[in-house]
Amino acid sequence: MRTGGPEADVCLIVEGAYPYVIGGVSGWLQDLIAHLPDVTFAIAAIKPGAEDAPFRLTPPPNVIAVTEIGLAPEPCMPRPIADAVAIPIADALVAFVATGDADRLGRLIDLIGGMTHPPATGDILSHPAVFARLRRHYQAMLPKASFHHYFWAMRVLLGGLLAVLTAPLPRARAYHTISTGFAGLLAARAARQTGRPAFVTEHGIYLLERQIEVMMADWIGDQVDTGLELERSVRDLRDLWVRAFSSYATACYEACDPIIALYGENTQVQRRLGAAPGRVRVIPNGIDSSRFAAMADARDPAHPLVVLLGRVVPIKDIKTFIRAAAIVHADRPDIRFAVLGPADEDPEYAGECIRLVDDLGLGAVFDFAGRVRIEDWMARIDLLVLTSLSEAQPLVILEGGACGIPVVAPDVGSCREMIEGRGGDDTGHGGIVTPLVNPAATAAGILAIAADPERRAAMGETMRERVRRDYDHGTIIGAYRDLYRSLVAR
Repeated sequence: MRTGGPEADVCLIVEGAYPYVIGGVSGWLQDLIAHLPDVTFAIAAIKPGAEDAPFRLTPPPNVIAVTEIGLAPEPCMPRPIADAVAIPIADALVAFVATGDADRLGRLIDLIGGMTHPPATGDILSHPAVFARLRRHYQAMLPKASFHHYFWAMRVLLGGLLAVLTAPLPRARAYHTISTGFAGLLAARAARQTGRPAFVTEHGIYLLERQIEVMMADWIGDQVDTGLELERSVRDLRDLWVRAFSSYATACYEACDPIIALYGENTQVQRRLGAAPGRVRVIPNGIDSSRFAAMADARDPAHPLVVLLGRVVPIKDIKTFIRAAAIVHADRPDIRFAVLGPADEDPEYAGECIRLVDDLGLGAVFDFAGRVRIEDWMARIDLLVLTSLSEAQPLVILEGGACGIPVVAPDVGSCREMIEGRGGDDTGHGGIVTPLVNPAATAAGILAIAADPERRAAMGETMRERVRRDYDHGTIIGAYRDLYRSLVAR
């Protein structure tokens, strides 16, 4: 664990990302920190276990402390705890996971935080009182499920909860979590223990992502086969996981003000999940358009280039792009295609995609370029395509828009809002929105734009103007600077 340092202005709480991975939320945080050099930050970095994890990003100089928190406890001989201490903790743990009630979490925080020497996670989970309380909960909730599967699921859920309640709390004047989940629990704890303000910025809706993950999981035992339905008459272990993550989200929303989303539709989702309407607001991601201002047009009219910018992983649904390319190629053999992004994250899936290109006879017009410097490619691209199964606010649409490149993308996240505008006077379209997992619709969008150069140019200019007006990097950074100042002053 790396920790220490004086009190920071802001503690950033992030789960499973910064500074261990590159891109996505990690890249956004690195950019935010670097562009606010007058603000000091502490980082609470939540990771799966206690093992050392290499930093893939070097925190800027205004990061004055990094605290690493492993969710899974280190295996060790548990120390004895008095029954008078363990029993109230056991009751509060199970009650909070079952209900999400803020008062239950508050009692749990007070019980553990009030100790001079709080017990370790393993000490608590190994106490007989906790085992007895889990047995009663199991019999009430899932009596027909395997107790073995139930017990280890609760060990994971309660172990993560206890990890964030017993870990050293970075000293800061305000706490900013980048999701609900375990990071949101740490923010709720910080707000209660310190009296300092806490707020959340959700790039995607963590709870919904976990619900989808749980519904699709093949590692959860004792499942009743009901597809992806969330409301079911028969309960199984998936309900246990969903209930726990719902409780964690409820606690985070009750402790945080403001509750920020990247686009309007997600504020509606946050309200539906329990966020107070008066606390929700939108601060989108931004982009520095000046990076592309001096870029000369290098497109080849004889061979238009259609590009997907993204990692070669299933969530990006590269196969839909490949199949769409095959449909387009049958009509327009002059069009070329490329995927710009690393292929080493899921080698098996990447191999399947490469074989699909060969099977469809696209080898001469389709390129997997790997990780690239996008400034070297943007001037050559005629059309950007996304086929992702899930997105929040994809930066590639903004980057393409800053270069005057229209986009074909599925109706996920804020793609429709970025492409078609926010309504009212903002009616111009910067591309075409398609259904999910639909190669035919994706191909039709590509062909429609490629067949009409004037329409392509008009869509590109619409995107360029929208990015300048609504997604200016300096304006977004300024919004966070003002928010931090107001919270620190509070």
